[in-house]
Amino acid sequence: MTTTDSLRSGPGPGADGRSTGGRSTSGGHLPVREHLPAAPSAVPVLDVVVPVYNEEKDLRPCVLRLHDHLSRTFPYAFRITVADNASTDATPAVAARLAAELRAVRYVRLEEKGRGRALRTVWSDSDAPVLAYMDVDLSTDLNALLPLVAPLISGHSDLAIGSRLARSARVVRGSKREFISRAYNLILRSSLAAGFSDAQCGFKAIRSEVAERLLPMVEDSGWFFDTELLVLAERAGLRIHEVPVDWIDDPDSTVHIVRTATEDLKGVWRVGRALAVGALPLDRLARPFGDDPRDRALTGVPRGLARQLVGFCVVGVLSTLFYLALYSLFRLGVGPQLANGGALLVSAVANTAANRRLTFGVRGRSGAVRHQAQGLVVFAIGLALTSGSLAALGAATGSPSHSTELAVLITANLAATVLRFLLLRAWVFPAHADAHAHTCSEPEDLR
Repeated sequence: MTTTDSLRSGPGPGADGRSTGGRSTSGGHLPVREHLPAAPSAVPVLDVVVPVYNEEKDLRPCVLRLHDHLSRTFPYAFRITVADNASTDATPAVAARLAAELRAVRYVRLEEKGRGRALRTVWSDSDAPVLAYMDVDLSTDLNALLPLVAPLISGHSDLAIGSRLARSARVVRGSKREFISRAYNLILRSSLAAGFSDAQCGFKAIRSEVAERLLPMVEDSGWFFDTELLVLAERAGLRIHEVPVDWIDDPDSTVHIVRTATEDLKGVWRVGRALAVGALPLDRLARPFGDDPRDRALTGVPRGLARQLVGFCVVGVLSTLFYLALYSLFRLGVGPQLANGGALLVSAVANTAANRRLTFGVRGRSGAVRHQAQGLVVFAIGLALTSGSLAALGAATGSPSHSTELAVLITANLAATVLRFLLLRAWVFPAHADAHAHTCSEPEDLR
């Protein structure tokens, strides 16, 4: 392919309102994932980007090896794009020669450094429906490439990552890098509730329509780009496929570990804060339920009801345990009615807050006071049911045992719980009951 001196920073709209890459830029949900056609096409199905900076030594053997592997094993048309991040050595000349020699190789020159910048630029301009990247050192065994992109081609997944921390992965690297990698992923799990196992492996792929919506939300242009991309995708409910890889560390790697780690921690703080205040439009990344035409033909059916029930039940179980513990504690000093009222009030506030975030996906402070006020009305109904049950028990038995009181309260609470869910869905959070069903494939904080 011909050498490209520069690329647009993003796909611009054409006269018909579509992006120049052929992908719609309109709002609303993402389209249903579909299996890409297997028929021969002039447009490559896969575009593999190799970001480089001053890699005059490793670039040629890397591209030749990758090109040979894809030619022998990949059943679709492909392209290899060398993204040069402002190299100052002979890397541009090497890349240009490769592009002239091999029809499936393209060379892109960027005048600013940054792996994230290179991927954003090339991916935004590419016409391929599946976009991938790998490090120039080819530390990851190329036999994992087809398993990496296959779920994206089939329409099963939105993103795919190679994982060096999966149980069946085989990794050869020093103890220092091993510790840093595991510590970083532990930080992601604890601070951002990340469910993926390896954020830093330079071996990832994404469907183009997902990249089109997701890339504008990713701020980082360096090494944290990968992590930010994955965290936002996961929080939006997109499906991330993980492939265990065989990986051998490159002893000549030029990555500055301390500086990279510092920038990554800053990125974790920035993304965590944005997610906490609901500053990101993750609803733009929502997927329809499935590709069965019957799913799209259904009308008037409350979507996501089962998913919300799961979240509500988990919150309900925890709230009930909290309520019973408080009741037992308060019962040591006061009578059953006061103990029940105090325990139910405290647990009701906690229950409303938890359901607001986990079950119905409401974030930020907007409307929080109103939601709690409405939750207290729901609490009053529950109080009436449970207090009435205690009063009836006292009238029937005179002096019931503590275990009998708890049994009656549990039964009354079950009835109150059903009513609470219906009221929360139809009255307290009506605007979010169906909207949240479309934005997440599962309650994100329960993953």
